[in-house]
Amino acid sequence: MHIVHFGHSCLLVGTGGARLLFDPGTFSSGFEQVTGLDAILVTHEHLDHLDADRLPGLRAANPGAPLFAPFDLDGATRVAPGDVLEVAGSTVHVLDAPHEVIHRDLPVPANVGYLVDHGAFYHPGDSLTVPAQRVDVLALPTAAPWMKVSDAADFLAAVSPRRAVPVHEALLARTEVYYRVLTGTAPAGVEVVVPTRGEGIEL
Repeated sequence: MHIVHFGHSCLLVGTGGARLLFDPGTFSSGFEQVTGLDAILVTHEHLDHLDADRLPGLRAANPGAPLFAPFDLDGATRVAPGDVLEVAGSTVHVLDAPHEVIHRDLPVPANVGYLVDHGAFYHPGDSLTVPAQRVDVLALPTAAPWMKVSDAADFLAAVSPRRAVPVHEALLARTEVYYRVLTGTAPAGVEVVVPTRGEGIEL
């Protein structure tokens, strides 16, 4: 298996027969130059997993590659847990892998996991759902507003793959994502103020 990581959750997976691109999102770079894809698979609709502005160019460069997503997306085949996709000689099972809870007051989108070739590769999206099948290579979520590093460690231990590729790591350098959660869930009358580094602020 050959894997190219374009940052965050975007991975190009070569199975030996199929070239599969997962989660081309806004925090990833370089995936728009990829050609020869057999499928584009999106785990859920958050922008860090799907860049709507760059997706048309990616699809134009790969006109024969179907697009799969668990939500309504122009030009995509909508998938649901239990679906089985046959792509260029590879089998992709769509798993029931609910998005982890960010905060009880914030909605979460539909999320699915993709299990390639009966466990050769597993991309869970924003889920820590452990598949029933043995996994050889795991795309391992590393940092998110919905997890602690101990959650990642526990998930890794529970799946126990032969190899794990850390993904969902770009948020470690994007504090604004965490600040949005804090401001969006702050109690009435509470203001979250983020000072610019090195500049004073009156509070």
